[in-house]
Amino acid sequence: MRCIDEIPAGELKGKRVLVRSDFNVPMGADGEVGDVFRLKRGWETIQYLSQRGARVIVASHIGRAPEESIEPVARALKKFGAVVYVPDITGPAANKAVSAMRGGDIVLLANLRSDPREKKNDESFARELASLADMYVGDAFAVAHREDASIVGVPKLLPSYAGLLMRDEVVELTEALHPPHPSLAIVGGAKFETKDPVIRAFLEVYDHVCVVGAIANDCLKGKGFPVGRSKISEHAPAREVCENPRLIIPTDVTAERSDKQAFVKKPEDVVPDDKIVDIGPDTVATLAPYISEAKFITWNGPTGIFEEGYTAYTSAIAELIATRVAKGGVHSVIGGGDTISALKASGIPEEKLGFFSTGGGAMLEFLLKGTLPGIQALS
Repeated sequence: MRCIDEIPAGELKGKRVLVRSDFNVPMGADGEVGDVFRLKRGWETIQYLSQRGARVIVASHIGRAPEESIEPVARALKKFGAVVYVPDITGPAANKAVSAMRGGDIVLLANLRSDPREKKNDESFARELASLADMYVGDAFAVAHREDASIVGVPKLLPSYAGLLMRDEVVELTEALHPPHPSLAIVGGAKFETKDPVIRAFLEVYDHVCVVGAIANDCLKGKGFPVGRSKISEHAPAREVCENPRLIIPTDVTAERSDKQAFVKKPEDVVPDDKIVDIGPDTVATLAPYISEAKFITWNGPTGIFEEGYTAYTSAIAELIATRVAKGGVHSVIGGGDTISALKASGIPEEKLGFFSTGGGAMLEFLLKGTLPGIQALS
């Protein structure tokens, strides 16, 4: 996989470069971008190309509905530099806008998923996108596990390179595949069946693997503890996973009653009216020595139900990691949209926590397989 910084600057000047970014960002109640984390990270590649005189054509999807507009992203990007929004993808308006571009100009095309051919990896759509440019840059790591036309179709038709974000993600996560010892992995989220392969893989290479979030409920239940009305996955974890000596499950939990009152209690004290919403302080204390000794930490998924405001123990773990990073000798890789949002809300600066991955599902799939369709397409 070649990166754009391997191209002599003179060869970029005047070139039409199609950059597949991932600007699928959350929107606020006012209809404007609510979090610029992905925009800031993706802007580095766009700026790099623009400063070297390339004509930069940015393509991304947003949301789940095809009618959702990406224009608010264009407005947010203007905080970083001059961006022109084109409400078209491959039609006359897009072609006219690209033809009018000068070196250094940046345009953002309309929501890629407004064309159903994108998700179908339709060859005709890939060819239309490719006709806009002289070269392609894949920089959308967070959706590199998808086989969409703009991710795996276009690279077959143009000289293709990785963007700066994509390169950094691959470098950082490749190290996480074979971490130095001692190492710790923290995995959260829901649907144990989707996390099971990753947890099994981590148990093979990490010294300790801690499960948090809804999947911890599955492991608690598998160990015979009551879970009340907590969220449970459709498929229970296997005994060999629950009984693995490297697996760490919560030693206490935060349980919310139906009247919304929450209390910290031992797993065995959970009653039918309880819903487990987070870990507790004893679990944080259990993790503390593993964090203080670790040379490598991988973390994906907050400890509690982030959308319901249960972030205190996610922040507590982040503080332990920040303390360990400050002492040196450890590298940490953290990913997952809710995890990043929770950590940003904690007020701990990103640089004190290690590398923040833009991927959630893509990060876990890369750690399981060592590659992704969008990465293979660039090779």
